[in-house]
Amino acid sequence: MGLARAWSVALLGVEGRVVEIEADVGGGLPGVHLLGLPDAALHESKDRVRAAIVNSGRVWPNERIVLALSPATLRKTGSGFDLALACCILRTTEVVEQSALDGTVLLGELALDGRLRPVRGVLPCLLAARAAGMRRVVVPEAALPEAALVDGIDVRGARSLTEVLAFLRGNHSLRAPVAAQEHDGPEPPDLADVVGQDDARHALEIAAAGGHHVLLVGPPGTGKTMLAQRFVGLLPRLADDEALALAAVRSVAGKLPPGSGLSTVPPLVAPHHSSSMAALIGGGSGLARPGAVSLAHRGVLFMDEAPEWGATLLDALRTPLEEGEVRLARADGTVQYPARFQLVLAANPCPCAPAHDRDCICSSLVRRRYLGRLSGPLLDRVDLRARMFPVTALSDASGLAESTATVRARVLAARAAAAERWAGQGWRTNAEVPGPVLRTRFALPRSAVRPLDAGLRAGELTARGADRALRVAWTLADLAGRERPDQELVETALFFRDRRAA
Repeated sequence: MGLARAWSVALLGVEGRVVEIEADVGGGLPGVHLLGLPDAALHESKDRVRAAIVNSGRVWPNERIVLALSPATLRKTGSGFDLALACCILRTTEVVEQSALDGTVLLGELALDGRLRPVRGVLPCLLAARAAGMRRVVVPEAALPEAALVDGIDVRGARSLTEVLAFLRGNHSLRAPVAAQEHDGPEPPDLADVVGQDDARHALEIAAAGGHHVLLVGPPGTGKTMLAQRFVGLLPRLADDEALALAAVRSVAGKLPPGSGLSTVPPLVAPHHSSSMAALIGGGSGLARPGAVSLAHRGVLFMDEAPEWGATLLDALRTPLEEGEVRLARADGTVQYPARFQLVLAANPCPCAPAHDRDCICSSLVRRRYLGRLSGPLLDRVDLRARMFPVTALSDASGLAESTATVRARVLAARAAAAERWAGQGWRTNAEVPGPVLRTRFALPRSAVRPLDAGLRAGELTARGADRALRVAWTLADLAGRERPDQELVETALFFRDRRAA
């Protein structure tokens, strides 16, 4: 029979790597030997591929078949190699020419009757194929809307193995992707719906302008969840590279909306407090899959009833809050997912949580223990804390609250000022700027940072907290249209870090 080669892509997190598949047919007892660290799903592809070839009217070689996936030391997972394996075997029977397979990446799972089924992670696979210099990619037809998000490479969609073989022999044309309309979903609700809560609204405006994290504390019914749901409407649209990175994470997680274009609306992810570590941070058997923190990349992660979350889960947020990514090690390898999100925490002041504090039956110790479930290291990474109070009159506040559009205009102006200041440095928001840069190259006068020095000497502020207060002060300056913060703005930034507000 002979030797044949085909190409597919292996995924390691959201990073793809082109895999060369070799088939050697002939000599020895009939059987299929799959080499190259396949997982269980890929190991089962031997039976899927054989049934698909036979049921597509082709002859299965009744000889010894060795299939090698290279690099051999890279673990291969999933069923997306089925189509490449089938075409590689059929090349040895001269159904297709080797020249037709050269430079072509084949992706897709095969049904037993030869139909081509979609797989997860098509988007990062296409990006990897383009980066490797491959000239074309064949994907399941159902994945064409996702494939339309990547340009610079010829992508074709097929419904069955028979169609792919006809295409490779030049007897059939496959569909090309058609650019889908942008999928933004429904507009976020308007900020004007929230009654009162001026401090919390101001905190969210600062957070949106600078990319900061925020904690909202107040009794039930004061609007914590309403504010969090409206927070996304204050944020600017995602840049193309940010939207593509988010789409890649969604593709790997299998949560990319079918038939949608590239969404530039920041995501809002709100997991329940009963979520597991795998659901929040990422995990699973084999290679870990992305969790809520990665699905919220460049958007908002809203954690309601924060003290009800497990301490281990809350503290697991500390690394992604600091580094903007998560690294998950499993038996099959270590994967890295982006996780640069804005955290919005919401909490009741005590377990009984009455509408008014005067009706609280909790002792001061119980109240301290309840909010004490939010550890100091976690709160030290939260830049803004706002206290919310019961609404006393609905009629007095009607028509007085600013709309999302009004606040968003100020946010965008502040972001533009920050982007101009950090142009060429690789940072887009004040929250991303390293503390040493703010303390050296953009150092404020000694009089402006005097409140920070006093807090550090009194033990009321950590070095990390001082850096974060500096970032908030720069955001306040951007909102006020000032060139740099002064002592008043630094004191305002410290006010929002006051632990008594939480």
